[in-house]
Amino acid sequence: MAAVSGINKMYGVCLHAVRVTAGLRAARLLQHRAFRVGAVHQQQPFDSSLEKPQFPGASAEFIDNLEFIQPNVISGIPIYRVMDRQGNIINPSQDPQLSKETVLNFYQKMTLLNTMDRILYESQRQGRISFYMTNYGEEGTHIGSAAALDPNDIVFGQYREAGVLMYRGFPLDMFMAQCYANADDLGKGRQMPVHYGSKDLNFVTISSPLATQIPQAAGAAYAVKRENMNRAVICYFGEGAASEGDAHAGFNFSATLECPLIFFCRNNGYAISTPTNEQYRGDGIAARGPGYGMMSIRVDGNDVFAVYNATKEARRRAVAENQPFLIEAMTYRIGHHSTSDDSSAYRSVDEVNYWDKQDHPISRLRHYMTARSWWSEDDERSWRKQSRKMVMEAFEKAEKRLKPSPELLFTDVYQEMTPNLDKQRQSMWRHVQQYKEHYPLDLYDK
Repeated sequence: MAAVSGINKMYGVCLHAVRVTAGLRAARLLQHRAFRVGAVHQQQPFDSSLEKPQFPGASAEFIDNLEFIQPNVISGIPIYRVMDRQGNIINPSQDPQLSKETVLNFYQKMTLLNTMDRILYESQRQGRISFYMTNYGEEGTHIGSAAALDPNDIVFGQYREAGVLMYRGFPLDMFMAQCYANADDLGKGRQMPVHYGSKDLNFVTISSPLATQIPQAAGAAYAVKRENMNRAVICYFGEGAASEGDAHAGFNFSATLECPLIFFCRNNGYAISTPTNEQYRGDGIAARGPGYGMMSIRVDGNDVFAVYNATKEARRRAVAENQPFLIEAMTYRIGHHSTSDDSSAYRSVDEVNYWDKQDHPISRLRHYMTARSWWSEDDERSWRKQSRKMVMEAFEKAEKRLKPSPELLFTDVYQEMTPNLDKQRQSMWRHVQQYKEHYPLDLYDK
């Protein structure tokens, strides 16, 4: 009994110490939250005599009228743009004043991406690769945002951001190797086509499930903040992915943890076949930012300069102020969702033709360059021929390359192969040897 009594006394002392410590921590936390620089709300000293709300979860006033907030309380968020559809600068103060070389690089990367898309799309239709997703119509969102980032910034993509990787220097050979899943593929043939990734270029490998990259990006941005490395994280996703629960988690974590993160939403009109009017009832994705305490902006995604300006400023402030930013880039997906989709089943040819012929990011930038005598018809013909040759050379090289070694099925999970895994490996090779007429191993790397 004495031992029990002693333990109870010790427990009581410990419990008292824990309560005191917890109380001090809570007091310090409240003090920190109350006087935090740049905080959205500041905790006011409690005074029960005041007829003002004292709830810690919101900053508001009492009212005596029963009134529900209308869903369009935040609606009609304007769309920021720099160029009109003819490539004219609307407000000279917003011209990013980029050099001729930089603008030409923008244009060449956008058109090279377009050429690569056409060739790989056709290769899938011919049965040469299993799957593909084009970027038609969204090239401006890729190049404008990629150009505004620092090379050390971390990129989390969805699956339609090949232009971002291309702008960072990912070679055509590597794009082709990934889509063909050959021995040169950085992913060792384990991913389906267009699931690119590059550790050297700080581009996190694409994963198929929608929106999983959003909370992951929030975690990466929090780590970057703690390391104080003057880096930012950018996370791309579509308006359809914003309906996933992971989007809520990522938005909320990044805001409450004050992370240097840019959420870049490509609102291209369709989530596969689901149009935006069936995807949400509010005013797009930018309207959600204030609810999470995030700075938000809506831009013309077909205006590469508007995308560049918005991303550059968001990146600067995200790093300087340690807070997330939400950019909603309004654009249009001209191509099918993927090679598994036929968009003619849910939208008209006239609708697609309008965006392809009248409001395309590539043609808009070309108008801008032509007006300054930076680009001519001869330049266009020469570059189109050259870019097609570059893509075809990489395409033919990838097609001839061997597939990755079957041994790679069992690597990169454990540092040392487990007995169970080794047993599976031996079983596979016995099977392959027994039915070797069905397994052309000469097509695989050793």
